[in-house]
Amino acid sequence: MPKKGVRSLREALRVPLGEPVDLASYDARAAPGAPGGKNTTVADTARMGGKLARWQERLWAADTAGDRRRVLLVLQGMDTSGKGGTVKHVIGHLNPSGCRVRAFKAPTEEERAHDFLWRVRRALPEPGEIGIFDRSHYEDVLVARVRHLARPAEIGSRYGLINDFERELAEDGTTVVKCFLHISYEEQRRRLLRRLDRPDKHWKFQPGDIDDRALWPAYQEAYERALEHCASARAPWYLVPADRKSYRNWAVSRLLLEELRALDPHYPKAGFDVAECRERLLNEA
Repeated sequence: MPKKGVRSLREALRVPLGEPVDLASYDARAAPGAPGGKNTTVADTARMGGKLARWQERLWAADTAGDRRRVLLVLQGMDTSGKGGTVKHVIGHLNPSGCRVRAFKAPTEEERAHDFLWRVRRALPEPGEIGIFDRSHYEDVLVARVRHLARPAEIGSRYGLINDFERELAEDGTTVVKCFLHISYEEQRRRLLRRLDRPDKHWKFQPGDIDDRALWPAYQEAYERALEHCASARAPWYLVPADRKSYRNWAVSRLLLEELRALDPHYPKAGFDVAECRERLLNEA
């Protein structure tokens, strides 16, 4: 794992292209690039919230001058890895008017009547927006693979369709930031137990969550295939160690901030005479 103080977290967490992925070789409790311990990391995440908000406003404002660029943050991970928590702690700093959050659950009857990307296309961010997917089109090569909801040949073809789709997004001005929140088997167990210990968290628990743990190896293999087959220079995967919630939130915030800075959207210049408008207001009766 990269050392502390890495200059670009995108470089530190990017999954290598064209190489097999072995999730067991990644430490889910690691914290590459973290600014310090938990308290320092939490404080730095809070400071980044203000920076993210300012960059989001610039992206939102640039759209009014015809800038078609937008950002799509994709969050994937095993149950309890913190997809919803990441949305709350990272995206909570942003202006809701410029965000589009979508949590993908089991497809509806209408959605099943179309190809698997149909519902995803309908949820994409518009120019100037930041879109956030809590789960995504990858469910159709993850759950569908593990649960045998589609033939192996069909699953295989979906990798190529996903790559084509993400290339199309990039060509249309969408920066795709794909984060795999990497949680360990034991940490998932601890988090499930905490949900049982808290009545206010029972709504997030289902007995089937325990049964699903028997499928852990199959899910890990499915994620390894997705990370390997669907990573590209224009739509890379970032593997975010997620056993430490404070680090997970910091890392996703930092990745998003780096992407927005790289885009460098600008406030549009005024299309009117600023001095004249100021003078008119000052001279009002």
